[in-house]
Amino acid sequence: MEPSSGSRDAGPAVTPVAAVLPAGGSGERLGGATPKQFCAVQGRPLVSYTVRAMERISWISNIIVVVSPENIETMKSIIEKYGHKRVMIVKGGITRHRSIFNGLKVFVENEFSNHLLQKPEVVIIHDAVRPFVEEDILSKVVMAAKEYGAAGAIRPLVSTVIASAADGCLDHSLERARYRASEMPQAFLFDIIYEAYQQVTYKRDLYAAESIIKDNLSQQVCVITDVKEAVAQIGFLLHESLKSQVKVEAISISLSRNDSHLQNIFSGQCYNFVCINDKKYAIQETQQLVDMLEKSNLPLLYPVVLILMHLDISEDISFSIGMEELSRIKKFAGEMKKKNILVYGLLIQYKDHLVLQETVNSAAALIMALIKDRNPELIGQLLVA
Repeated sequence: MEPSSGSRDAGPAVTPVAAVLPAGGSGERLGGATPKQFCAVQGRPLVSYTVRAMERISWISNIIVVVSPENIETMKSIIEKYGHKRVMIVKGGITRHRSIFNGLKVFVENEFSNHLLQKPEVVIIHDAVRPFVEEDILSKVVMAAKEYGAAGAIRPLVSTVIASAADGCLDHSLERARYRASEMPQAFLFDIIYEAYQQVTYKRDLYAAESIIKDNLSQQVCVITDVKEAVAQIGFLLHESLKSQVKVEAISISLSRNDSHLQNIFSGQCYNFVCINDKKYAIQETQQLVDMLEKSNLPLLYPVVLILMHLDISEDISFSIGMEELSRIKKFAGEMKKKNILVYGLLIQYKDHLVLQETVNSAAALIMALIKDRNPELIGQLLVA
């Protein structure tokens, strides 16, 4: 049983490249006393096949195997028995994150070895229990990492992925055609991944990372209005109120047209949209925006915020949106959540010109809170400014 190695001579034009193989797992999911990476397959430990697959690729200069402290001697005996070269053993941490970080440290710190290894330009991270890795795949992810900073293998989803509600019942399922499963190997520019692990290694830091992502997604908002005077005025006032807090793109179009300005905004990775209208509930226009979003190149890996801002210009002081409209908003929001689009309703009453700016400022504050928090529990609700 030998993993295929592909061509051994043709490699990426990157020097040097190193590989980090986390092998510190306990094998809890597999069951049994022996961790999976040390289980024998045709008389040979699984981790040895993976090391051999990397070892056969001449352009990988160093192979770092990260194991738990109690298995260091076992790994040393495997290296000696099977004659592995260019391999260094590193003691793992209590989590996978810390173990990989320890593997990266051998290139910049003396904590784990008497001498520093040559720092690679690109580092491959690959599971030690996955020996069937082709050189062609490794070369592609390395070259992509050199160009983009990070890259990884993916595959289409074959299973149905579902999300459950708080009560344990089915909430929604993902559209498999829109998503991919992340696989190993992955590759990174060394400086980028090392800095990332310095910042995000402990569980509490994962919350900080989530906050950073949300903050980055909240840097731009697109305000869409039609050409009606009252709607355009609200759009202008909202732009003025928001611009001190966030980059604002304000456009006045009919969504029935394939507006090039809006397409450019999609290309600019904008994840927040406010649609202002004076209709009861502009579901048709909103669906057109969603269709344009789906046809754009905007990756919906992170939730898009879509705020439906209803402008009430009637003289009737009674509440202008009835239960039927509220139900339609909630149903539409539920359908959009499956597409990773968070839909919120916002009502602004345009009755008193003297307090209009104050009302718009209140709406702006709600909008900023929605795009910063991105709370899925609030979707389909109608907020009043």
